[in-house]
Amino acid sequence: MIHLAVRNVNSEHLDLFRDWMAQLNGPRRAEALATLEDEGCSHEIAVLLEGPEGPIVIYAMEVESIEQSRDAADHSSHPIDAEHRAILDLAIGDRPSLQRILDLHR
Repeated sequence: MIHLAVRNVNSEHLDLFRDWMAQLNGPRRAEALATLEDEGCSHEIAVLLEGPEGPIVIYAMEVESIEQSRDAADHSSHPIDAEHRAILDLAIGDRPSLQRILDLHR
């Protein structure tokens, strides 16, 4: 199952957010990949775009079950997950208004 999340990014924490994503995709990649295993996630991607009212991040995750994935992340013993939550709490804002217009799967 593909899970998509779209969130505003707080402009004052944009550099922190970018730096954190660079850490996850760089020197801390092995730690981040270990958390994906626990969450039943085979692929995660995030893209940042400049919206009319500021930056927006779009996350896509391929997971076995979004509920199991969230539960594993919420109860994780990986130190990187606690850091991830703390940074997202600062950097991620509200969900922008959006409308799902296509959802095809077999």
